[in-house]
Amino acid sequence: MKTLFIPAKKISKINKPKVLSLAKKLPKTLAVAYSVQYKEQAKEIKAILSKSHKINSLTQVLGCSKPNFPKNTQAILLIGNGRFHATSLAFESKLPVYILEETQLTKISKEEIESLEKKQKSAYVKFLNAKEVGILISIKPGQQNLQKALNLKKKLKKQSYLFISNNINTDEFENFGLDSWVNTACPRIDMNSNLVINMDKI
Repeated sequence: MKTLFIPAKKISKINKPKVLSLAKKLPKTLAVAYSVQYKEQAKEIKAILSKSHKINSLTQVLGCSKPNFPKNTQAILLIGNGRFHATSLAFESKLPVYILEETQLTKISKEEIESLEKKQKSAYVKFLNAKEVGILISIKPGQQNLQKALNLKKKLKKQSYLFISNNINTDEFENFGLDSWVNTACPRIDMNSNLVINMDKI
């Protein structure tokens, strides 16, 4: 069956005076990131900010992506909504991350990053102590790592089970009674549960 991926576009007008006012709170060298529905707004905001800031990158982000940013980047400005992508960017890049949503500018806090770090440490301890683990496999394009999962199962010195799904719901984990889950799919599933550890962390 053929799959079509059609991005939904956010329709909104940019408040240029407000953007210029908020820009005063931002460092001078920025990378601009956006989720796909905000692509047009991101381009327009980049053009506005370029008059007062150095914009060294314009990058689309996905929940599963780990984009690289130029070394001279002082902060990342995410055009979008919610804190999922922004927290992921802040954790991976170790850079300050700001979210611009309409006319609101917020920043990912140190506490949000520390909370994610604690989840990862907890997940690692649970993996070390687990007798039985589940190995998560996605069949989505770009997330499917079946062969890596099979190789991992051979190497693990623990009883392990393969779980293959199109949509992985961490709320369902309690139905299987396992102490730990190793993730080979979207690397940000670990943000949803302290039972999940990414394959590259073990």
